[in-house]
Formats: sequence, structure tokens, C-alpha cells
Amino acid sequence: MSDFVKVMLVDDHPLFRRGLAELLEGRDAIRVVAATGDCEEALRLVRENAPDVAIVDLNMAPHGGLALLRRLRDAGWGGKSIVLTVSDSADDMANALASGASGYLLKDMEPEQVVDAVRRALKGETVVAPAMTLKLVDLLHPKRAAATRADLFAQLTAREREILRHVALGQTNKTIARALDISHETVKLHVRKILSKLKLSSRVEAAVFAVEHGVAALRGDQAVP
Repeated sequence: MSDFVKVMLVDDHPLFRRGLAELLEGRDAIRVVAATGDCEEALRLVRENAPDVAIVDLNMAPHGGLALLRRLRDAGWGGKSIVLTVSDSADDMANALASGASGYLLKDMEPEQVVDAVRRALKGETVVAPAMTLKLVDLLHPKRAAATRADLFAQLTAREREILRHVALGQTNKTIARALDISHETVKLHVRKILSKLKLSSRVEAAVFAVEHGVAALRGDQAVP
């Protein structure tokens, strides 16, 4: 992969598409290599530009973003697809993830959160908007390993519990570092330890765990009731 992340934007609103391109361009070594509002053209642009990530709107004429996601998946494209939409429907999120999306973001998110989601999706994580975390609980719950809240939570240190709470609020590592007055690298280390102790594979699952078990409402020095 090149030194920068190649992103393609697929959204049929030219003004939004142009604004998003300006926000992303140059941030954290991101380059917008293609942008279109047409799904057929998007397939051609993928072949020509080989983007690492495609950010796709959900509701586009005539067939919508889900059809594009499925065609990219079926074509064997090796990049990551992220839906960026105004829809906060749990069904829409479930359909997007089932169609091959690596993430489901909302258009009212902060630019920094979108950039962070792109980076995390490239690393293999499933990323969702903080506002969608509660709705993801119902999707993931049947797949979760059986374990008691006390057994899992007891493994975490006070600092790890506090960081887990911030993760559940959808905050980036940089934001958490500033809030707790610690380094960005220290936060990354704590997050890795949290995932390992809880036997989870991504920040999304950690956030789901925190919300599902009431951790998000706790202060770092509180124990699970």
C-alpha cells in the first residue's frame, strides 16, 4: 500500500461530495482519488484508481448504495467500504454490514471521527457511529460468548475501566488522551489490553460491551453493581 490512504467517495449530492473531499484531503495522509454520484461509474473508478476505502452513501438512485456494496464484494475488490448516511435505522445498518460494509457512519459526525473510522476500517475493524452503538448491541448479542459481567469487568484495572467508558462514548484515542492527560500511545496500549482481557476483536465490540453492561455510565473508580 502507498504512503497515503486512497479514498473514493460515492454520493449523489455534489455539494456534500465536494465538501467531504475537502475535509478529508490531506488529513492524516488521506488522498481522495475519485469521487462520483453514479454507482456504475464507481465500479469503473475502482478498477482505474484501486482505492483503499470507498465511502458510500446509502440512498442513491437508481439502485442505492447497498447494491454497489454487494457488487464490489462480489467482484472481489480488496478494499474497505464504509457507508456514510443520514439514516440511523438499525435495519439499514444491518443490511449494510451484511452487504459487505466495514462501517456505518452518520453524516452529522465530526470530521475527525470519520478520519479515525477510515483508519480503523483499514486495520480490519468494524466501525459504526457512536449513536448507532446501542442499536448494534441487538445485532451482535446472539453471537457474544457467554460470560458474566463481573468476571469480565473484574479483569480490568481502574484506568482500563475509565478508558473503556470513553471508548463507549465514541471518543478517539487522541480525545481520550487529552481528557485523561496521558499520551496517545498509552491509550492505544490500554485499548489493546482491554480487547485482550475481554476477548474482543474491535473497539466497536468493546463499546457494545460497555453499553450492554452499564460501563458507559460509570466513573473510572466505580465497580460494577
